[in-house]
Amino acid sequence: MNKLSLIVRKEYIQRVSKKSFLLLTFLMPFLFVAMMFVPLWLSSVKSGEVRNVVIVDRTGKYAPLFENTDSYRFIHGDKSMEAYRADDNREIFAVLNIASDLLQDPSAATLYSEKQIPKDLSSLINRVLTKRMEQDKLASFQIPGLEKIIKESRVSFNIHTVKWGKDGSEHVSSIQIAQLTGFLSTFIIYMFILMYGAMVMQGVMEEKTSRIMEIMVSSVKPFDLMMGKIIGIGLVGLTQIFLWGILVGILLVAGGLFFPGLTQADAAAQVQAGSMMTDSSTLQWIATLQSVSFIELISYFIFYFIGGYLLYASVFAAIASAVNSPEDTQQFMVPITILLGFALYVGIYSSENPDGAMAFWCSLIPFTSPVVMIMRIPFEVPIWQKLLSITLLFAAAIGLVYFAARIYRVGILMYGKKPHLKEILKWITFR
Repeated sequence: MNKLSLIVRKEYIQRVSKKSFLLLTFLMPFLFVAMMFVPLWLSSVKSGEVRNVVIVDRTGKYAPLFENTDSYRFIHGDKSMEAYRADDNREIFAVLNIASDLLQDPSAATLYSEKQIPKDLSSLINRVLTKRMEQDKLASFQIPGLEKIIKESRVSFNIHTVKWGKDGSEHVSSIQIAQLTGFLSTFIIYMFILMYGAMVMQGVMEEKTSRIMEIMVSSVKPFDLMMGKIIGIGLVGLTQIFLWGILVGILLVAGGLFFPGLTQADAAAQVQAGSMMTDSSTLQWIATLQSVSFIELISYFIFYFIGGYLLYASVFAAIASAVNSPEDTQQFMVPITILLGFALYVGIYSSENPDGAMAFWCSLIPFTSPVVMIMRIPFEVPIWQKLLSITLLFAAAIGLVYFAARIYRVGILMYGKKPHLKEILKWITFR
């Protein structure tokens, strides 16, 4: 046991002290938070340039509708389109030509420019013209007060969802919160199992090709070597997840403190668009977040990460010990990657039907349960399914560790000839 702890310590310290680990650990949270705040910051930054847009309106009823903004100044045109096309005046950015009544011919409006039309300009023009066309359409019915009737009849409704507890308690629920937490947990556990499992394979392959194994097995049991590497690298993964969680939380809080104007600008934009949540809606979201048991989710995440990592890492270690070159390991990586990819696919689509047959069975099968079940947990999976899934997962992981160790003890000292499947099976029964 003392030798095992020494190997675990050696693997852990060696990898956490690498520059690549430190760079990835401290850089990824910044990139993650930047993906959230930078787009909001860029959307709030104005270039200060005001572009001139000429409106050539043959009908005379659309041009007065356009009002100047911080980015565009609309000018009523009195020349022909040919004159504007031949004009070398670079102060004109675009020309909007409206040839006839748009209600009769919606294709009669065209926007011309020498440069690519910005999305905000086309959206602004579409919104103004659409509103006028709707008014003209309503007026064509010749029903007094029809526009007011339609406006007052518009209703926005969102159902209030509540989960009943067996003890009679009630908790606010939200499918969006459940999906978001499930997506994040599923992707993280998939990424870490694949990344650190492959790291075990690479470490075993490097030690085997350098012939250092021949020296190490003279003083340490092969099982201790394999388990020391698996446990050490697994602790590195848990350390990285822990540091990521802390850093992301700190950066999110700091981002809200240093960039309060971003959230205010975003809220103002929502008010202008008519989509700002009411105070009751905000309180409902807060109550929904409080109803999510993050402690339970994190606890199950750790269980499934450990079980899934042990299962796949033992397979990776057995493969690396049985082959002779890194090129051979890539061939065996393909089916494992496909299997994990299938689990990720099922996990993502389980959010639409978390109690479906595919989601249920894949959350029990050990090779897919770490990825699929962690997606279903925010949707209140029965406790017996969770316990059965964890039991099957760790039973399969222990079994695979046992068989991988028997392959490992022979394979790490085999060089030259590639072993066949029949020969590998003999290694398992070899005494």
